[in-house]
Amino acid sequence: QVQLVESGGGLVQVGGSLRLACAASGNIFRINTMGWYRQAPGKQRELVATITTAGRTNYADSVKGRFTISRDNPKNTVYLQMNSLKPEDTAVYYCNTHPYLPSWGQGTQVTVSS
Repeated sequence: QVQLVESGGGLVQVGGSLRLACAASGNIFRINTMGWYRQAPGKQRELVATITTAGRTNYADSVKGRFTISRDNPKNTVYLQMNSLKPEDTAVYYCNTHPYLPSWGQGTQVTVSS
C-alpha cells in the first residue's frame, strides 16, 4: 500500500521560508524518482521539483534558484526547502513519485501573504 504523508506547510509572509517534508512508503521510495507537486485554487496540479535515487534534481522555471529538493534515503523522506516565497507559491503541496502514482497524500497547505 502506497503511503505519502506531507507536512511542514503554513502561513508565511512574502520573502519567508518553509521546509516541507514527505514520508513515503519504503517500497516506492527506494526505487523511484520522487517529486513535489502543487495545486493552486482553480489551477491544475503542476510539478515543482524532482530528485532521482542518485540525487539528481530538476526544477520548474518558476521555482529555480529559490526551492531545493533533497531526500534522506534511510528515512524514506523527501524534503522541499522553499526560500524567497512569493504569493504565487500559495498552493497545496504534494509529494509523489515521478511519474506519479494514482494514490496521493493529503498534501500540505502553503499560504504566502503579501
